[in-house]
Amino acid sequence: RGIPTIIDNSWASPVFQRPLSLGVDVVVHSASKYLGGHSDVVAGVVAGSKDLIGRIRGEAYPYLGGKLSPFDAWLLIRGLRTLPIRMRAHQASGLEIARRLQDHPIVEKVCHPGLANQLPAGLTGTSGLFSFVFRDGIDIRTFADRLKLFKLGVSWGGHESLIVPGEVVLQQKAQPNSAMAFGVNPRSVRLHVGLEGTEALWSDLETAIDAASEEKT
Repeated sequence: RGIPTIIDNSWASPVFQRPLSLGVDVVVHSASKYLGGHSDVVAGVVAGSKDLIGRIRGEAYPYLGGKLSPFDAWLLIRGLRTLPIRMRAHQASGLEIARRLQDHPIVEKVCHPGLANQLPAGLTGTSGLFSFVFRDGIDIRTFADRLKLFKLGVSWGGHESLIVPGEVVLQQKAQPNSAMAFGVNPRSVRLHVGLEGTEALWSDLETAIDAASEEKT
């Protein structure tokens, strides 16, 4: 119908999804996430047809910026060299952690596309970012405090594993697309599974879950 389509492909990266080949007009990336991969650069990417990118460069670029420093560009090149290897590692560890959480009695549900019988069309793999919801009977604050490898942090895509409790998001002022409208509740937890190692990360989660369950009772 001639309606321009835009997709944020930061979660899957070009390794696991190529939106332009699926007919999307414009693809954006937070290059600070998986493309950079080391949590040390702030950058973004806009990709699309020559015509659309030409319009963006002519109408938005001069006024909104978009000039990456040489050093930040070098950091991105460094990250891109290891992107496929890192994404496969994030996928393997993230999916295994998601499966174990799904089988845990204190977990109500896990939101991870890799747990379905088939990945959504166009997606060839998954990353390390997903969420899950605890059942009643766990103290979220204790859970977060007892974690050692997983750190509190709102970003993702680097080596380090991070969590964001749903309660933190819900404390923010409501926006037009509010967190609650997307199913976030005080028992939700967003995980970014990093590269520290699956068994070490699972042990960290198990220890924190056990402590938080005892605290609640």
